[in-house]
Amino acid sequence: MPVIPLLDLAEQNREVADDIRTGFDAVLADCAFIGGKAVDSFEEDYARYVGAAHCVGVANGTDAIEIALRAAGIGAGDEVIVPANTFVATAEAVVRAGAEPVFVDCDDDFLLIDPARIAEAVGPRTRAVIPVDLYGQVAPMDQVSAVAAEYDLVVIEDAAQSQGARQLGQRAGTFGLAATTSFYPGKNLGAFGDAGALLTSSAEIARAARLIGAHGSVVRYVHECFGVNSRLDALQAVVLSAKLARLDGWNAARREAAARYDDVLSQIEGVRLPRTLPGNEHVWHLYVVRVPHRDGVLARLNAAGVGAAIHYPVPVHRQPAFASARRGDCPVAELSSQQILSLPIYPHLTASQQDRVAAELAAALR
Repeated sequence: MPVIPLLDLAEQNREVADDIRTGFDAVLADCAFIGGKAVDSFEEDYARYVGAAHCVGVANGTDAIEIALRAAGIGAGDEVIVPANTFVATAEAVVRAGAEPVFVDCDDDFLLIDPARIAEAVGPRTRAVIPVDLYGQVAPMDQVSAVAAEYDLVVIEDAAQSQGARQLGQRAGTFGLAATTSFYPGKNLGAFGDAGALLTSSAEIARAARLIGAHGSVVRYVHECFGVNSRLDALQAVVLSAKLARLDGWNAARREAAARYDDVLSQIEGVRLPRTLPGNEHVWHLYVVRVPHRDGVLARLNAAGVGAAIHYPVPVHRQPAFASARRGDCPVAELSSQQILSLPIYPHLTASQQDRVAAELAAALR
């Protein structure tokens, strides 16, 4: 039987191949590899799509978070609250900005940051909170924003997994002072390599972010601040523009696949299906179930040619790199990390492939 991959980008790439080839030819003709028309066009189009006033392209999603924090004036001596259930980059960027991450638990229903834990984690040095839009849906932003307002915290939305998602009609990438995203190839909107962006409605934050990402310089060889080299290159912008035009259709196909999984997996004993937070329009970057004896189930699925995986097997607060970070108890993140299992999902996943995934999962659980 052919392998069913966790993610298959081949059909996506075939759909956009002609547009990308034409765009690459234009960039090569102009020799405008850093900045230029392709980057300007994508930044404008993505800002318009999301509903933000400004989009600043950067080299990757980790840089985007670091630059957002620095643009907001957060650094040495400050603490930033982050969920324990996230990819390491969320916390890594806090450290790179010079601040210290403080880890809080997720809720048991959606595995998103638990707003009730944020207030408990606030200390005298807490300056910001980074809610993460995990697996394709927006974090509980109303509640997060209410706690942040009470304690005067800056909110930076990590929207790396939610391109195109909505909460109460508002697009992911427009919550908080700024939002960040990654265009890593496997994202719903992915480049042909690393790329990222910062989104904001603040002209001041946008200017600061663009300054920091260009060596602290607007005028050549005049450096206003200590910056970094983090810019979106033109070839990646071409890829992203071609894919952005198809993003809503691809996300709709992901939602159809998720609904089919809900149907075919609902009768399998031992499978806990993912849930969507009320008010959210999910884009299913990942389809994450919870099962008992997860490691054994994963091994059997992989042996049967089903490309399941784990996102993420070790909560960030338990990573050796963060052993010295201030953290509270995170029992939900720790328990769920032993149960979560990501099943194949992508726009071109077929119904027959999903039926096979379901059958192999049922067999693995027996």
